[in-house]
Amino acid sequence: MSHHPALSRPLFHDADQNFEAKIVLGSVGAGAGDLGEIFATLAAVEDGKRESWVRAWFARAQATQQLAQVSESNGRTATAAAQWLRASAYYGHALNAIAAIGDTDGYANAFAMHRAAWDRFALLRRVPLEGRSIRYGKGSLPGYLQRPDVPPRDGRSPLLVLVNGSDGTLTDLYSTIGAAAAARGYAVLYFDGPGQQSQLVAGTHFRPDFEAVLTPVIDHALGLPGIDGSRIAVYGVSQAGYWVPRALAFEHRVAAAIVDPGVTDVSTSWVGHLPSPLRHELEKGDSKHFDQYMKLGLGHSASERAVWNFRAKPYASTGYFAVYREVGKYRLSPETAGSITTPLLITAPENEQFWPGQSDELASFVPDAELVRFTAVNGADSHCEPLARTAVNEVLLDWLDARLEAR
Repeated sequence: MSHHPALSRPLFHDADQNFEAKIVLGSVGAGAGDLGEIFATLAAVEDGKRESWVRAWFARAQATQQLAQVSESNGRTATAAAQWLRASAYYGHALNAIAAIGDTDGYANAFAMHRAAWDRFALLRRVPLEGRSIRYGKGSLPGYLQRPDVPPRDGRSPLLVLVNGSDGTLTDLYSTIGAAAAARGYAVLYFDGPGQQSQLVAGTHFRPDFEAVLTPVIDHALGLPGIDGSRIAVYGVSQAGYWVPRALAFEHRVAAAIVDPGVTDVSTSWVGHLPSPLRHELEKGDSKHFDQYMKLGLGHSASERAVWNFRAKPYASTGYFAVYREVGKYRLSPETAGSITTPLLITAPENEQFWPGQSDELASFVPDAELVRFTAVNGADSHCEPLARTAVNEVLLDWLDARLEAR
């Protein structure tokens, strides 16, 4: 039986804004938001108006940045670090709405402000985050290493590698699990993969064969000083619920992994929104008529076209049909998933709205995978359990502790 979701009386009737508001509220436990600031900002947002969302969060980010600058100039480093973290988060909350408006230059500028605030936080916090450059192909991926809050007794820490979803920020990763993991004694490695965050701004694209990304990240992790190479774990959030299992089918040096939630077919969140005639054209491979119908359907709404362009941009394809075909490559077969030998924990939140049922399917594909359910009765429902990160992380990190202690 399905329970009513947490906050069943929505903050916004607009589904996207309501879900984003839950993410914002869930960040408070990690210090990436303040309840008073958050509620004051949400009160200034007009329901369903993306421009209003952007104005409210941008104003809050700038005000918080100004506080951070004053604190820093007065030598109040701890205060400044906390304020820079919140400023980074608040800029980040505006990003998707800016993209949905279709303001490409505005997105790049806002992202630069978001990342600059994150970098100040990284530098000023009591245990600074170390900037890393991860070799990838002929270039590199930017990363950050967060050492544990308390140094390990033997000088070597377990490491949790965090893999982001399609549009989350590093601040989101920090508040989702990074801060909790560092408090538990883990070193934490953050990075922007192809098509993610700074790499999207740079013009790179997602890839379905994520082992080509995770393997060089693990190579880099194994060379980090103070890291126990036998205790490297990976956490994947949102769309990384596909990327991480795909990579683990080929990369076997990871000691344990968590996906939150499990994803076997990314394309269902795209195809599910299509009217049945369009799905029919897609299935029979009629690119000409599919593109014509899509162009006609999106022709009446500039905002919907902007959302489409933002969501399609990381997939390295042009044309509606070509993008759908590309997204269709992000699918795990039972044979591929069956090659995973890494101990794997899969979250299954009640009321999962993007990939319902796929956590259970992934668990059925992967030998000895474990499934943990989170429920609405405990406020831990919805995609990535945004309102219950403290309780969820207790479960996830306890599981991870037990797997790594056994090594």
